[in-house]
Amino acid sequence: MRHRSQVTTHIVFIAGLALMLLGIGFLLGTMTGVSRLSVLWSFLFVIIGAFCAGLAIKRNKRTVYLFFAAFLILIGIFLFLSTLKIIPITLAQGWPLISVFSGLALLPAGLRHYGGFRYKYLIPSLAFVILGCALLVFSFKIVSFSFKRFVVNWWPLLILLGGLILILLSISSRSGDRDEVP
Repeated sequence: MRHRSQVTTHIVFIAGLALMLLGIGFLLGTMTGVSRLSVLWSFLFVIIGAFCAGLAIKRNKRTVYLFFAAFLILIGIFLFLSTLKIIPITLAQGWPLISVFSGLALLPAGLRHYGGFRYKYLIPSLAFVILGCALLVFSFKIVSFSFKRFVVNWWPLLILLGGLILILLSISSRSGDRDEVP
């Protein structure tokens, strides 16, 4: 009986992958004025991310696969929306989103590994998201000064924040990481 459910799961996964490829083919056929190669690259990230998600599910408690699955799917969706000009951000302008995506991808990995949110994953995740958002402020030129000028003037703040993150990690590891985040 167990073997039958594994075969069914594999068939569903292969069918889903085939439908994704078929959808990509039809989508590329209907697009005009858009770089088909860029769309293909974005879907390649999504497909590799789906494959990593399948590996994460198949190999129980393999959080590294789940991290890469979420990370690659987020990058693929961003590239797809950017290529179609749905979001008017180029990769050259939105590169700090890689840090944000890394932080967001840590959340499901930690949730899967521990069965809930734990400080061990939550603090680095928030640090990556905050770092990415701070870099986006400079990338989009929301502030009138450059990142270099910010670092030259405010470098002690960066050391302070690094120390705060290390203290929070230390406190969470001393408590045995038994407490869940509400």
